[in-house]
Amino acid sequence: MGESTASYIHMVQHLIEECILFNMSREECVEALSKHANIKPVITSTVWKELEKENKEFFESYAKRREEKSSEMERRQRIHKMRLDSSPGQGGDTPSRHD
Repeated sequence: MGESTASYIHMVQHLIEECILFNMSREECVEALSKHANIKPVITSTVWKELEKENKEFFESYAKRREEKSSEMERRQRIHKMRLDSSPGQGGDTPSRHD
């Protein structure tokens, strides 16, 4: 592998690490690097998959944390919606002022 190829892959790896710091999924990272860094999706996806192979435990833990955060956010959104729906004047059986 040439020096410029190795440095390019190292740069992509660094950008993937930045995506991970922002708690992005592989798909979100691929899209972000394509849009903002002009990196072809196949390159990002390939480097990500290699990182997963080399750091299996980390990525398993990362996926689990992302799933837990997602579940927690969904739960909070449902609670928030229930609270809004049960608030006076915010829905439910309360008539609208525009009727």
